[in-house]
Amino acid sequence: MKKIGIMIVDDHPLFRQGLRRVLEAEADMEVISEVADGAEALRKARELTPDVVIMDINLPSINGLQVTRRLKEELPSIAVITLTAYHDDEQIFHAIRAGAAAYYPKEVTPRKLVEAVRQVAEGHYVIEDNVFDKPQVAAWLLKEFGELEGVWGDADELFMPLSPREMEILQLITRGMSNKEIARELGISHQTVKNHITSILRKLAVNDRTQAALYALRRGWVRLQDTL
Repeated sequence: MKKIGIMIVDDHPLFRQGLRRVLEAEADMEVISEVADGAEALRKARELTPDVVIMDINLPSINGLQVTRRLKEELPSIAVITLTAYHDDEQIFHAIRAGAAAYYPKEVTPRKLVEAVRQVAEGHYVIEDNVFDKPQVAAWLLKEFGELEGVWGDADELFMPLSPREMEILQLITRGMSNKEIARELGISHQTVKNHITSILRKLAVNDRTQAALYALRRGWVRLQDTL
């Protein structure tokens, strides 16, 4: 029997150890790698090509949403399950937009997580104990977050996550940098920074830079130590 190859991405060793024990108690699962850093997760995933990645969102160097998006762009066969301590309904939305196949708060029961691993390895999506295929998950998101469609204008834009550049600028915003400072830091024009910030505010459905920074910090997209 071919086992499901799993990579665990979390910067807490005790949590990784407990997760490994849960998963490797299953006859059809094998943990092939543990990593603590977003950039290392990308490198290891390219090297090992796991079937499933269990991904924390609040990670050093690159957050879990960024890693998920890049993994799905480069290695679309990998299924990502996001685990987060920053649980709210909109976090589900952003995780699925980034490419996750399942989403759970970290207090998920072992039984539920194990079953989710099996489901996503088969190409399904799992949200709030519901199992979907791709068209069904799109319909579910539109139903649950339909009011957001009016913010962005159409369904295609509704499912566009923050781009890598937008996430980079959001991180600099949380450090208190002005548009001029961000432009100098990234080597881009002041107008380009303004355009990106407008897009960020629209995608997050917030009114200003301060709200965008708080949004990112509360959901673990930016670590507090990264802002110092």
